[in-house]
Amino acid sequence: MKSDAEHIDEFAAWIEGVMRTRGYDIDSPRGGGKTKLAEDAGVHRAAITRLLQRQSMPDLETMRGLSRALGIPVRDVLIRSRKLTEEDLPQAPAPPDTAAASGGDAISVEQAATALGIPEHLRAAFVQITEQLRLGATATAGPAIPEVGADGQAGN
Repeated sequence: MKSDAEHIDEFAAWIEGVMRTRGYDIDSPRGGGKTKLAEDAGVHRAAITRLLQRQSMPDLETMRGLSRALGIPVRDVLIRSRKLTEEDLPQAPAPPDTAAASGGDAISVEQAATALGIPEHLRAAFVQITEQLRLGATATAGPAIPEVGADGQAGN
């Protein structure tokens, strides 16, 4: 059985990767990423610092704020933090494909960004990457999508 410190370390490592992937500069002291994330999440910067320094697990309100700011389901945050289990929070059944069933068109990338809760400051990147993936990277004139390693850092 893992200790509380090991749980905090695992959760913090996972959430750090998500933060970096979402463009928050949490590594440099003057990068402002921790402050920006705290603002986006609606939490105190100290809560972000305590998590990143592995001092304490965030409370529920901080987890909810991180979920919104990082565009990840609160269910994933709660399960990764081990506050709750997958059995405690079963997946909802997938909704029927309403676009196909009604003969309508699929939603736009912008509508998807809104539905997924992508923060406003990340929407342009979300739209660009999604369009590149949808059309195929070779069909676009934009820059290639960088490869991201398991640690959340862009590769060379």
